[in-house]
Amino acid sequence: MRTYANPVIGGFHPDPSVCRVGADHYLVCSSFEYFPGVPLFHSRDLVHWRQIGNVLDRPGQLVLPDGVPASAGIYAPTIRHPDGRFYVITTEVGGRGNFIVTSERPEGPWSDPVPVGLPGIDPDLAWDEDGSCWCAVAGVQVARIDPATGAVLEGPLPVWSGTGLQHPEAPHLYRIGAWWYPMLAEGGTAHGHSVSIARARSPREPYEPAPANPILSHRSTDLPIQCTGHADLVSAPDGTWWMLLLGTRPRGYFPHFHVLGRETFLTPVEWVHGWPRVGPVRERHPAPAAWHPVEPPPERDDFDTADPAQYWISPRRRPEGSWSLQERPGWLTLTATGNSLDRAGHTFLGRRQQHPDCRVVVRMDPGSGRGGLSVRMDEAHHYDIEVSGGAVSVLARIGPLRQCLARQHVPPGEVTLAIGIRTTGVLPPTVSAADRAADDALGVRPGGPDTITFSLGGPTPVTLAELDGRYLSTQIATGFTGRVIGMYATEGSVAFDWFEYEPAAGSPA
Repeated sequence: MRTYANPVIGGFHPDPSVCRVGADHYLVCSSFEYFPGVPLFHSRDLVHWRQIGNVLDRPGQLVLPDGVPASAGIYAPTIRHPDGRFYVITTEVGGRGNFIVTSERPEGPWSDPVPVGLPGIDPDLAWDEDGSCWCAVAGVQVARIDPATGAVLEGPLPVWSGTGLQHPEAPHLYRIGAWWYPMLAEGGTAHGHSVSIARARSPREPYEPAPANPILSHRSTDLPIQCTGHADLVSAPDGTWWMLLLGTRPRGYFPHFHVLGRETFLTPVEWVHGWPRVGPVRERHPAPAAWHPVEPPPERDDFDTADPAQYWISPRRRPEGSWSLQERPGWLTLTATGNSLDRAGHTFLGRRQQHPDCRVVVRMDPGSGRGGLSVRMDEAHHYDIEVSGGAVSVLARIGPLRQCLARQHVPPGEVTLAIGIRTTGVLPPTVSAADRAADDALGVRPGGPDTITFSLGGPTPVTLAELDGRYLSTQIATGFTGRVIGMYATEGSVAFDWFEYEPAAGSPA
């Protein structure tokens, strides 16, 4: 029997929402403080996903000022296709609130945002048989709206607040057969996360909760996938039903740490007596009937295109003049807009870390500027390998602390920098069998989820530093995002010939 591996979209891709158009499925995720916003994926089998764009891909759609903190910005989009047109509704936290964008094609262009006159987060859209559009928000309340103008025509009506757990949110409203089903997340997006559902004959009626609520939760289990929730339902062309949801893969010693953020998982759904039944989300499941693998993005980006690839993201904005693929053909040139990664407003172009074990290598020409390669959670939590003034330095920013951990002189000109991330042999290292025995006797054990190694490339690579990965985790940094690994400039201009992201052999997605 063919099986698939979870997650189906690895790395910081939380709050998935999915819709089907014929044999095609389209999925969007939260992007928080990053630009462009709302990554958009396509699949023919719900397992293999290819990013085809970003819904909010121009400054006129998404303007996040430097004052927007990490993990604010764009929350929990919903994608739907009711009438031959695509709709995405989402929330800009700390900004304009809820809004809708539309497009005739999933690749875009997507319209300018239309504000929706409803408070709350995690908005959803559903259509009645007569064409009425209903919007649900966290809480849970529903309102009838005009999706073309964002005007509220009826409500909001408090319909169902879940089973009594904290943070009833992420509502999705479905009309399936003769019933309307609101499905929501409860318990917060950490280890208490869960999915619950109810039903009624119309959006306005009192809702009857499912007798088996929560229909999904991994709380208080030792399953390797945790924090399961914020789910969306979809039917495949063969009539089977599936759930896309977020989860995490914590590692390390108690209390465990997750570093990739909340990822997108897939699990099968059965309908029993009018209710969805969902089993535990496993690392492997029997696959859907359809099977359409897609080519992954190339491991190396040679920067020989007119625009950055769709997976490149930047904190809050990417202003004109901060980057160029034409100034030096075949190179990405970054020009500093701020002098420190510790404050918003810097120039950074990165991609999500999507595999627990991976290696990133860049070839760069620092010129007379300052820049390098960074593993980033936010402005207060990042590790950097930086070139400036004829030297390569490894820097760590952990909360209020900032320290240079290694420094080595290099000749002028191009230099190769590498970052390796491993989940085996993690710190603290032991140098001999006697040391290991002593550590065991004292109860000393590796506490972090992984080790991050910084190296200077060349004919004989030189390891400059190895750092504990737990300090770049959600449990330390807090927030809703995951690691992003990227290139930066904090003084003058620096150029990058290529960027290579290579998952370790056998590393799960």
